[in-house]
Amino acid sequence: MEYVVSPEELPPAPGKFAATVKVGEKGQIVIPKGARDLFGIRPGDTLLLLADVEQGIAIVRQDVFDRFVEQAMPPAAGAPPASKEEDTGRGGGRS
Repeated sequence: MEYVVSPEELPPAPGKFAATVKVGEKGQIVIPKGARDLFGIRPGDTLLLLADVEQGIAIVRQDVFDRFVEQAMPPAAGAPPASKEEDTGRGGGRS
């Protein structure tokens, strides 16, 4: 008899994380420690929630999204530089 491993029994690949979470009465979820560690999410970080009816929900740190936008939409040639708030190094809005 051959033993077949189900996907649920496999550990996630390096750099990947999967878990189930429950939505509380106030609509809140807890991001599991493994995911927080993997993505460097710390208390006080600002996260951006993106939602699409067909593709689902994604959560990214705000500073990661800001860097993506800067690369995807560089300033036009000759445009004055955008003013930036003091860089905290993480963009998490902490003081």
